[in-house]
Amino acid sequence: MDVRAPFEHTPANCRAREILDRIGDKWSLHVISQLSDRTKRFTELRRDIDGISQRMLTVTLRGLERDGIISRTMYPVMPPHVEYALTPLGNTLLDTASTFISWAEKHVDEIETTRALYDARVQRFHEPG
Repeated sequence: MDVRAPFEHTPANCRAREILDRIGDKWSLHVISQLSDRTKRFTELRRDIDGISQRMLTVTLRGLERDGIISRTMYPVMPPHVEYALTPLGNTLLDTASTFISWAEKHVDEIETTRALYDARVQRFHEPG
């Protein structure tokens, strides 16, 4: 028996969904994870997050900064020195982010197998004749 209360659509749900969209996007959890142990520069983050482009890292960092999850500190030197760190609010996400990443790493083989089976089944269904 499901004892959860029915989902009620409220303005707070919509705002929470916007935040979940940010945190659950393709790169945010990776950035949060990379900043878990120390402050890093942009180039370190780009090097340490496999597959992220410079533009996507910039967009992700700006969004996380706007939401108060990371902080950006710029030092007035040439060339400019910019560092990123988790804020106290961002630190509250570490356990959750680590859980999601660990879950994905633990189940990647199983998911890839089921995807292949699904794709083969769907392909057979759509084949002519």
